[in-house]
Amino acid sequence: MKALLAALLVSVGAYAAEPAAQMTQYSGICEASAAVPLDAQHFAVAEDEGNALRVYRLGQSAPSRAPLDLAGFLGTSKKASDLEAAARVGDVAYWLSSHSITSAGKAREWRRRFFATQIDASVSPPNLKPIGKPYPAMLDDLIAAPALKSLGLARAAALTPEAPGGLNIEGLAAAADGSLLIGFRNPLVAGKALLVPLTNPGAVVQGREKAAFGPPILLDLDGRGIRSIDRVGNGYLIVAGPMGDAGNFALFRWTGRATEAPVNTHLSLPGNFSPEALVALQGSDDVLLLSDDGARCAASAMTFQALRVRINK
Repeated sequence: MKALLAALLVSVGAYAAEPAAQMTQYSGICEASAAVPLDAQHFAVAEDEGNALRVYRLGQSAPSRAPLDLAGFLGTSKKASDLEAAARVGDVAYWLSSHSITSAGKAREWRRRFFATQIDASVSPPNLKPIGKPYPAMLDDLIAAPALKSLGLARAAALTPEAPGGLNIEGLAAAADGSLLIGFRNPLVAGKALLVPLTNPGAVVQGREKAAFGPPILLDLDGRGIRSIDRVGNGYLIVAGPMGDAGNFALFRWTGRATEAPVNTHLSLPGNFSPEALVALQGSDDVLLLSDDGARCAASAMTFQALRVRINK
C-alpha cells in the first residue's frame, strides 16, 4: 500500500521545473481524463470510458465515496460519454465530453454532452450532485457560430479525433468573469492550439439559452494541442500534447491575454506519464497532473498516476 501512496512533488520556477521525489497511484480507474478540486484535500475525477465521477483524497489510493453514476442523468444508456474536460466556477463543476466521432469514424450522440454538478463541500468527503440539464447541442452551436466560421469545425467534426484536422475537445477552464474557455486537442489552426470562450455556461445547463461564444484564441504550444487547462492564480497552466498518440507533453504558463504567448515551463515528466487532467489544489501553490494510463491498464490493477507540481508565484 505504501508503494501506491508515494507522491511525486516537483518544484516549478519562473519558467523551469526540477524533478524531486515520488509518484502517487490512485485506484478504481485507469483513464483519468478530467478533474476538479472539491476542497483543500479532495478532488473529483472523470474517465473517458465511463460516466461516473469519483472523489479522492490527496495521497489516499482508494476513492473516498461511492462513484456518482451519471448514465441516467446524461441519457446515454450506459454508453460512455467520453468525458474529457472539467472546470470549477464557484460551487459548480462543469464537465464536457470530447464531441468527437469514434476512432472508427462513427458519430455517436452520447459523446456530445455538456453538464454541471453542484459541489457540497460542507460534508466530508465532499459530495457532488447533477444540476440543470445535460446539453447535447454544443457541437451544433460551435459549427453555427459566426465568430468561428473560419475554423471549419464542420469539416473537422467529420474526421476521426486524432486525424490531422479532426475535432477533439479535451480542455475546459474558468475565466475570471465566470465564463469558460474550451480547449481543443485537435484541430490545430495554422499550427496553433485553439481556445474558444463559452460566454454563458450557466444559462446553457439551465436550459435557457443556446451556447454563445467569443472570438477564438490561438496559442503557440510548439505544435501541440490542449490536453488540459486550468486557471491558477491570475493566469493559466496548460497541459499540451500531441494530436495523436505520438509525441511528447509539456506544461505551459499563460497570462490569459490573447496577445501574449504561453511559455514552456520545461517540466520533466516520467516516460510513461500521459497527463490529461490538471487540478489547481485549493489553499496551496501546488497543482496535480493526472495521467491517462489506459494504454497500460490491466483489470487486476485499475490505477492511474498523479504528479504533484509546486508553482512558485
